[in-house]
Amino acid sequence: MVNQSEELFGKALNLIPGGVNSPVRAFKAVGGKPLFIKQGQGSKIVDVDDRTYIDFCMGWGVLILGHCHPFVQDTLKKTIQKGTIFGTPTQGEVELAEAITQAFPSIEKVRLVNTGTEAVMSAIRLARAYTKREKIIKFDGCYHGHYDPLLVKSGSGVLTLSLPSTPGITKDSAKDTFVLPFNDLNSLEIAKEKYGKEIAAIIVEPVMGNAGVILPEIEFLKALRDFCNLTGALLILDEIITGFRISYGGAQEYFNIKADLTTLGKICGGGLPLSAFGGKKEIMDLLAPEGPVYQAGTFSGNPVSVQAGLATLKVLKNPQVYKELEDKGENLEKGIKEFASKYKIPICFNRIGSMFTIFFTKEKVKDLKTASTSNTKMFSKFYNFLIDSGIYFSPSQFEGQFISLSHSTKDIEETLDGIEKAFKNLAREFELGPYK
Repeated sequence: MVNQSEELFGKALNLIPGGVNSPVRAFKAVGGKPLFIKQGQGSKIVDVDDRTYIDFCMGWGVLILGHCHPFVQDTLKKTIQKGTIFGTPTQGEVELAEAITQAFPSIEKVRLVNTGTEAVMSAIRLARAYTKREKIIKFDGCYHGHYDPLLVKSGSGVLTLSLPSTPGITKDSAKDTFVLPFNDLNSLEIAKEKYGKEIAAIIVEPVMGNAGVILPEIEFLKALRDFCNLTGALLILDEIITGFRISYGGAQEYFNIKADLTTLGKICGGGLPLSAFGGKKEIMDLLAPEGPVYQAGTFSGNPVSVQAGLATLKVLKNPQVYKELEDKGENLEKGIKEFASKYKIPICFNRIGSMFTIFFTKEKVKDLKTASTSNTKMFSKFYNFLIDSGIYFSPSQFEGQFISLSHSTKDIEETLDGIEKAFKNLAREFELGPYK
């Protein structure tokens, strides 16, 4: 029988670089070839070969309600009948801006854009204009889109100027970015003493999501806020993953920390392209047409995306939603840890609310360095065992998995059954536990 996913991938390789429109989708990190998906409903996705999977990628954390949520779908049907783009302001833009500012007290004004990269790029530009400074601090392993100054890696030693992490980025693009270790108070203190008054902004994922889920130490978040208060730098919290995910008010509500600027995305677009950046009025008022800092976009505030976002936030405003997601996360965590212990699989399970990563390492994962101790060969085997059991995880050791409202008790039970089988197979292959 012809495997249609393989056939499509073969065609795609001749038409699209790497056969995919975003690199991680190519399955290079887990071996094999990518699945081509034709449909999603609730917690499930169906590939072009009619195989069904319980989905924990959920569009990379976008679909907190699940695929094709009825309220969102009904809203979209009604909206599309009225038009898809006007190039003018719409009522929905005002309503979504109001919903965002109510959810995030640190955001007094907000601008809608299309992608997380746009949101971050615009926030950095604003921070530089507001502070009249140029240097930025980011953290190793935190991803902020494919914006040149932030696609950098550490040079040799703390506080050396950063180096481009991909060809095509000039040294000048990277020279004003310092890369520090996440959760490292000592490096932050050195940066404050040496360069504090030159820093325009610190940008950070309050919970790392793009090296796997890595939680912040509370003292680290507090130190970031203190650094900015003392030096006049702006604190930019990249809540593109955590916003509306770990609580309705994101990491800022969860950890009781206040940003100067915030970037949002994924969930606030309800499954369609939409991101946002916002913050204090005095900073946001620098944006054109009110101020001199230019930012624009044909599809910014697209009426269809706006309505999908509004519909999603209306569902999420019910406080029971986050309790339900936490309960599902707890049940999954308990079962995974139990089976890992049973089969002596070395894991570090990191979770906050409805997002988690299973790192295949004995180390406590608290930054990129400890995440990098993970056994990626073991993860690859694990991943493919799950696929065989009809469970779809994000195809990389260094990504998060996401639970949605649509995941049922039965889904969690079936997932745990699949994970137990996968751990048993790993124990056999790597001669662990009962197979040692």
